[in-house]
Amino acid sequence: MKHISSLGGRALLLVLALALVLGGVLGGTLAWLSARTAPVTNTFTTSDIDITLEESDGLDLKMVPGCTVTKDPKVSVAAGSEACYLFVKLEKSANFDAFMTNTVADGWTALDGVDGVYYRTVAAADMGTAYSVLKDDQVTVKDTVTKEMMNALTDATRPTLTVTAYAAQMMKNNTESFTAAEAWANVNPTA
Repeated sequence: MKHISSLGGRALLLVLALALVLGGVLGGTLAWLSARTAPVTNTFTTSDIDITLEESDGLDLKMVPGCTVTKDPKVSVAAGSEACYLFVKLEKSANFDAFMTNTVADGWTALDGVDGVYYRTVAAADMGTAYSVLKDDQVTVKDTVTKEMMNALTDATRPTLTVTAYAAQMMKNNTESFTAAEAWANVNPTA
């Protein structure tokens, strides 16, 4: 029996050795299961804010004491723009207040610490809306203006009111908004 078990042991060792050799040879040539996805490419687009400032053509800006004068500047943010702060800056000539009065239209807020600058916020749903700058789209000539005051004016000294519009993005990041003062500094850093 010793002889049989010794033969059986050798046969077993031989079978195991042969299995190892065949496993190494076949394992090197067999394909393993694998997988690969198609690539996903993200193309990032740009963003922007587009604004317009328009006023009716052919306005009669003649000063008649006590009467209103149509002045209808309107500013809008174009569709597709980012949510923003919309600013208007009203610059009066040195003599404007001696001749005329004006009131800013509803919806505008005076920017603290900056004379003549007003703002409002414009969300995506409000894009394309034309916002009047002046209440009732007019200025009023003071009833205290005299013929002598008007006759003393030259082309260089006639009262003027200049309106300029600006816009700045509302969001600093996904969760924080700029303040109106920060947004103003972003569009007009020298102010």
